[in-house]
Amino acid sequence: MKTLLKFIGKIISFALLIIIVIVSLYTIKGYSMYKNALEEMPIKEKIEEIKAKENYTNLDEIPEIYKNAVVAVEDHRFYEHSGIDIFAIIGAIVNDLTNGSLIQGGSTITQQLCKNVYFTQDRKIERKIAEVFMADKLEKECSKDEILELYINTCFYGNNCYTLKEASNLYYDKEPAELNDYEATLIAGIPNAPSLYNPKHSEELSKKRQKQVLYAMVKYGYITNEQRDSILEMEGK
Repeated sequence: MKTLLKFIGKIISFALLIIIVIVSLYTIKGYSMYKNALEEMPIKEKIEEIKAKENYTNLDEIPEIYKNAVVAVEDHRFYEHSGIDIFAIIGAIVNDLTNGSLIQGGSTITQQLCKNVYFTQDRKIERKIAEVFMADKLEKECSKDEILELYINTCFYGNNCYTLKEASNLYYDKEPAELNDYEATLIAGIPNAPSLYNPKHSEELSKKRQKQVLYAMVKYGYITNEQRDSILEMEGK
């Protein structure tokens, strides 16, 4: 029995060693990817490039309900974490294991911004690690509001729209500041899956996603159930 336990112990130790080696290799590759990205364009230059976009919209020109909708549905602890949300990552892992596939990634708004402007959309492990390093760097150099503003101006909203202004112009022929609560909460749901949730592709799916956005806003205290119902009644007004 003792011999068997020793053998099992050796197997476990060897397995742990292999895991440590693999994690270390991916971490090195991810850090290298992060450093290369910064060398190509430092964060300050990247921010200047984004803000120079023709359709860039400042945060004070964006409806409060839109900002709240984005935070609620994408990263409700955005103003509490430092770029990485450990609780969201653990929740995503549990959800992925439950479903048997990579459905959720636990990415924060900061991580998503890094992915949007520095990295590709693939799900390679080293890219996710590079994203973590970049998110930490970004949080140290920018305020939360600046990160949110940059994120809103770098999302893909479908139909060749890469800023909120382009999306609001296309879908509602309005400037961002002119969006009503219904329009703002519907657009807030598009970036999760732009090809599916944009209203030109499917009004049914865009409304379904909007209800998820509003549910999140109620859940995290941004609006009441009554306000949610009132917003849904605004369609077409």
